Amino acid sequence: MRTLTITAALLLATASLSAQDLDKIINPAAVEKVERSLASDDMQGRKPFKPSIEKAADYIESQFKEAGLQTFNGAKSYRQPFSMFVTKVGAITATLDGQPIAKERIFAISTSAHLTVDNNSGYEVAYIKQGQDYRQELSRNMRSKKNTLVLVDSSFASNFPRMANSNRPQFQSDRSIVFVLTSTSPKTYSITIDQELTESKLANVVGVIPGKSKKNEYVIFSGHYDHLGIGKPDAKGDSIYNGANDDASGVTAVINLAHYFAKAKVNERTLIFVAFTAEEMGGFGSQYFSNQMDPASVMAMFNIEMIGTASKWGPNSAFITGYEKSDMAKILEKNLTGTGFTFHPDPYPDQQLFYRSDNATLARQGVPAHTVSTFEIDVDKHYHTPDDDIDHLDMKNMAAIIRSIALSSRTIIEGKDTPTRVDATQLR
Repeated sequence: MRTLTITAALLLATASLSAQDLDKIINPAAVEKVERSLASDDMQGRKPFKPSIEKAADYIESQFKEAGLQTFNGAKSYRQPFSMFVTKVGAITATLDGQPIAKERIFAISTSAHLTVDNNSGYEVAYIKQGQDYRQELSRNMRSKKNTLVLVDSSFASNFPRMANSNRPQFQSDRSIVFVLTSTSPKTYSITIDQELTESKLANVVGVIPGKSKKNEYVIFSGHYDHLGIGKPDAKGDSIYNGANDDASGVTAVINLAHYFAKAKVNERTLIFVAFTAEEMGGFGSQYFSNQMDPASVMAMFNIEMIGTASKWGPNSAFITGYEKSDMAKILEKNLTGTGFTFHPDPYPDQQLFYRSDNATLARQGVPAHTVSTFEIDVDKHYHTPDDDIDHLDMKNMAAIIRSIALSSRTIIEGKDTPTRVDATQLR
């Protein structure tokens, strides 16, 4: 008996799902058309706060409109706008136990023009101690919902300046977090910080296919459409960071899936298709979107990041971050039986990829939110370089991956399977 090809197997397997021909909707030509538009030089690297990202958002909107998607929560457009604030630090004065502290040993996450932190200001005091995982503790403290003074042990002196000088955009917030690099545990402290605030606008792009019997239960398909913009020319004179794989490939998948499911009309649950902005700057688009959602109503999230090349297992395969944190991967594998396509656990656990993409905010709230990827992080030479362009992508394999996401998700969007929740207490 001849081996069944993945395309034929997918078509047979989806016969009961829809009368639509999956291969006619999601194929290499359709994938390349979208990918080539998003990763073109005309998009100038899709950097947030630059005109090029507006052009990319316009294109994604046009695709959602062409697919016939509805807007999110009855909005007037597919854009989900929000504001970020960039701070410019002015005067800083600080003492610990009466001894002055250099301003280079202090930074704040705050959208207040003036901060006063002392023993009477009501700030909680937290510590990043010697021997702890600096990145993990930094991330945990940055998510604090209370005014917090974080005393960072001086053993992290080499890490501290990079964060202090990063000038990260921030959401407007009533809470402030102040980090101080110190070798002591002071009994008294007094810190004042003045800073200027500049507001800038960003927007996710969101489209919806309402569900039928379970319209208040949501399944999300997402990717991020921002990248790094224009930088210094490389040896070939190329200065545009096209971000073809990172992550025009993911948004290409989202758009193709939107076209397919809009025609298939098989979703009992509401499907949300979202292209996030500002992932490269700290995942701000996905944070904003996720915080507008009731996590209990989100049944699953398929975040799609860097699927433009074959995985370490070769074609017709991909990996899932946080594979063991819910049974979502097992459901997907069951739905792919007989297709020849396989999902694998994340082969790079030391890279903490589960926390480094747009699934992380909802996962921390218990949602089975996982990223699908094929990125070979240990060997890829094009990541975050001008060489991440469409010439290095495999359209045939991309199409196979996107079709497999469509197929593997079918019992979830039909409401027949519900993945187990992520145990948020076990996440960092």
